[in-house]
Amino acid sequence: MFLGSRNTTIVSLSDIQDARARIDGITVRTPLLTVEHDGRTLYLKPENLQPIGAFKLRGAYNKIASLTDAERLRGVITYSSGNHAQGVAYAARALGTKAVIVMPRNAPAIKRDATAALGAEIVLVGPSGIERQIKAEELAASHGYVIVPPYDDEKIIAGQGTAGLEILEDLPEVELVLVPVGGGGLISGISTAIKLSKPEAKIVGVEPELAGDAQASFRAGEIVKFPADQVLQTCADGLRAQYIGTMTFEHIRRYVDDIVTVTEDNIMAAARLLAANPKSVAEPSGAVATAAWMFHRKSLPESKFTVAVISGGNIDPVLLKQIHS
Repeated sequence: MFLGSRNTTIVSLSDIQDARARIDGITVRTPLLTVEHDGRTLYLKPENLQPIGAFKLRGAYNKIASLTDAERLRGVITYSSGNHAQGVAYAARALGTKAVIVMPRNAPAIKRDATAALGAEIVLVGPSGIERQIKAEELAASHGYVIVPPYDDEKIIAGQGTAGLEILEDLPEVELVLVPVGGGGLISGISTAIKLSKPEAKIVGVEPELAGDAQASFRAGEIVKFPADQVLQTCADGLRAQYIGTMTFEHIRRYVDDIVTVTEDNIMAAARLLAANPKSVAEPSGAVATAAWMFHRKSLPESKFTVAVISGGNIDPVLLKQIHS
C-alpha cells in the first residue's frame, strides 16, 4: 500500500492478492453468469452466492484475520444495516472472536435475524448511519473492542478487491464493470484490482438517485453529504450511506471512470429480471448495477463485454413475492 493525496492510504495490487490468499476457503469464488435483455448479454458477478448472501464477507474476514491474537481476544465491533453485520459475525465466529454489531432498528428482519443466528451481540439504535457509528465508537472505547469499519479501511477494501481479480480471470476481455456504491468499499477494491491489471477497462459506479452522494462527490471533487431523511427513502437499504469514506473517495477519484444513478422503478425492474434465475436473485441494493445497464445505456461507455456486480441477495421474502407477482 502507499499514501495517496491528503496522506490517505491507497491499496495496492499486492494487498489484494494477499487478501485473496487470506480468505481462500472461507469465501466462495463466485462464477460469472449471464442474463439477456433487449438482445444484449450482460455478465453477472453473483456475490449473492456467498455464505452470508453478500460480498461483505470478503472484506470482513480479511480485516479480522489480519488482527493480532491480542486484538481478536478483545472482540470486534461494527456498525451496519445488515450485510456487513453478517460478514463480521460470520468471520468472527470462524476466527473465535466475539462480535458486537450496532444496527438500525429499521434494518430488514432477514438481515437482523441472520446476524443474530451467527452468534453476534446486536445493539439497536436509530436509522441514521452516523448514529450507529457513534454508538459503536462509544462501545469500543468502553470495552476495548476493535472496530471493523464497513468500508473506509485498507483491509476491507483489499478484501472486496478480490472480486475484481476473479472478474479478470473469468472474463479477460471485460471492457466495463458496473459496481454498486454505498460507502465505496466494493468499488474501491474492484476498481483498484482491475485498473492496476487492465487499465483500459472502464469502471462505473451505480447508486440510487435518492442516495446519489457518491456521484455528487465525484462531480464536485470533494465529499458531499446527503440528508438522512432522503437516503432512507430508497428501497436499496444497503446503499443508504449519507456520504462515502475519505479513503474510498481517494480510490474512486484515482480509478473510477464515472458514477451514474438509477431510479427506484429502475431498481425494482432490474430485481425482477434477476429474480427469474434463482442463482441471481438480488436484493434492491444488489440490482442497481443491472438497472444501469438496462436503462442508462447512453450514459455508459461502449462495451461488448460488460459485468454487473450483484452485491447481495438478502431480499425480504415479502418483497421477493411482490417482485414475482
